[in-house]
Amino acid sequence: MSNVMRQKMADSIRFLAADMVQAANSGHPGAPMGLADIAVVLSEHLNHNPKNPNWINRDRLVFSGGHATGLIYSLYYLWGYGLGIDDLKNFRQLDSKTPGHPEFGHTAGIEITTGPLGQGIANAVGFSMASKFVGAQVNSETAELIDHNIYCLCGDGDLEEGISYEACSIAGHNKLDNLILIYDSNRITIEGSTDLSISENIRMRFESQDWDVLECDGHNFDEINSSITTAKSNKKPTIIIANTIIAKGAGKLEGSHHSHGAPLGEDVIAEAKKAAGFDPEKKFFVDEDVMTRFRCAIEDGDLLEREWIHRQKTLPLMEQNEALAALQNPDFSRIQWPDFDKADATRNTNGKIMNAIAKAVPSFLGGSADLSPSNKTNLNDMGVFPKGRNIYFGIREHAMASIVNAMALYGPLMPFSATFFVFSDYLKPAARIAALTGIQQFFIWTHDSIGVGEDGPTHQPIEHLSQFRALPNFYVWRPADGAENIEAWKTALEMTKSPSAFVCSRQNLALLPEAVSGSASKGGYLLASDENAVMTLMASGSEVELALKVKEALNKKDVPVNVVSVPCYDILIEQDKSYIDSIIKPDTKKIAIEAARGLEWYKFADEIIAMDSFGASAPAGQLFEKFGFSVDSILEKIK
Repeated sequence: MSNVMRQKMADSIRFLAADMVQAANSGHPGAPMGLADIAVVLSEHLNHNPKNPNWINRDRLVFSGGHATGLIYSLYYLWGYGLGIDDLKNFRQLDSKTPGHPEFGHTAGIEITTGPLGQGIANAVGFSMASKFVGAQVNSETAELIDHNIYCLCGDGDLEEGISYEACSIAGHNKLDNLILIYDSNRITIEGSTDLSISENIRMRFESQDWDVLECDGHNFDEINSSITTAKSNKKPTIIIANTIIAKGAGKLEGSHHSHGAPLGEDVIAEAKKAAGFDPEKKFFVDEDVMTRFRCAIEDGDLLEREWIHRQKTLPLMEQNEALAALQNPDFSRIQWPDFDKADATRNTNGKIMNAIAKAVPSFLGGSADLSPSNKTNLNDMGVFPKGRNIYFGIREHAMASIVNAMALYGPLMPFSATFFVFSDYLKPAARIAALTGIQQFFIWTHDSIGVGEDGPTHQPIEHLSQFRALPNFYVWRPADGAENIEAWKTALEMTKSPSAFVCSRQNLALLPEAVSGSASKGGYLLASDENAVMTLMASGSEVELALKVKEALNKKDVPVNVVSVPCYDILIEQDKSYIDSIIKPDTKKIAIEAARGLEWYKFADEIIAMDSFGASAPAGQLFEKFGFSVDSILEKIK
């Protein structure tokens, strides 16, 4: 393709983006205009099929700088992903297909929701890791079913975020050679020049993380093309440092930080169009020859997928196809759930359950942030990534969770991540994206309360249950024993559009007095009841056993009591009033017991017995006594 044509295509993107932001009176024109030249050349390399955005062997394109939606939606409109010109005109408007930041499942072609800077880089690493795992299961020495690339566009802000260090370190360590990071190095952030806040040598940083580093003029089509071509053949992950100018082509605002997050203005846009040889009176306009060039993606992509399907049929790929089908179609009926017949920590029961799932479900994989012996998340005899199913993330919680988000969206995978519950603080932004996007990631969080014991208050979660229960579309399970733990997993496996968290104890918990088959699927259930009960005790996890002991003591005083176990508060609040009233009797005194902050319990409870301070360093039993979680202490509070 001639560079004259490329220039016209790039300028078309620039002015679509500028017009979108101007019409919305909101948005970010600078990055789309600066990246337009790169986007045109990348279009020539990207293997994708607008007719089938879910083709598994497509290249993935992640926009870590999610604010560059003027570029993103322009590309998906031009490529033919179902966006119309009216969708661009409705940019950032209520119920449009073109929201302010890209949202997976909302706009066709968007691979993952981005916007919080840095997460997109980790997502790209996750897509690459997913492809390496699936490839290891289905590829052979003579035929590859999975052989695509992962591209990620990022900016200065992405690389300043700590998650980018974590994720890129993992990528280099695992030699993810199909990962290509294109760094829009315009040296501008909202406050001004990056000289205000960063002076490190990016080349040396990535070389030290075992990446290949290329550099080009981000507005020179031939240099961009050469860099991408080289990156595709490298044996390491590659970063292309593309030196660009923010708001390229925007006249007096070219290169200015004022172009980052505000409309350019009608006069500036008109002058820019005129300087580029475009009609300044035309808005949201694309010449027919430009549209024809971009829309080649439809037929080219369809042909690529057809060739891939033909390759599957003609090559001796029987075993590979069967392996891919097994990954894509998990059969949960094959799981042989373990039996539990003694008191045990739910981190232990959870580990046994996870191993049972892994034996039956080949797409179940994951790892811990250097805590698998404590989290009990090692999948026994399952090998190490990429050929095996145990991933060693290192002490990188934020990157771990963002990587696993992408692995879950890759296609035929059901991944988990794990750490101590208190360290969920480090990955909260990724958990939020999982909830917002509807990603079925399984979060394993052990050491769930002051029961952590001697490690003290820095390691004892207090506010965390409340925090994650407040997160929409996120389901927190805190099982009281192994049987509840199984019921939690049975429910979570079916929740394909939501993340689940398993909050498990370090200390042993007694077996509940009766079977709970099916009961936990409603989030809470009546575990023990008395006729004409005057009080309902509610609890989760380790406090359920305590509630049962309190009931026993009250019964000796001729006080009839019901006990409700609530393994998943988030599901319970979704139940209708009739079910809730059937287990939490309206005419009883309602008391919640939980060794956490617990303020959310006021939705049901008249009184809450909970933590109102941080913990302390001592054996777990002493801590429960100190903070009032003993039978005598609770009886006194109830009296």
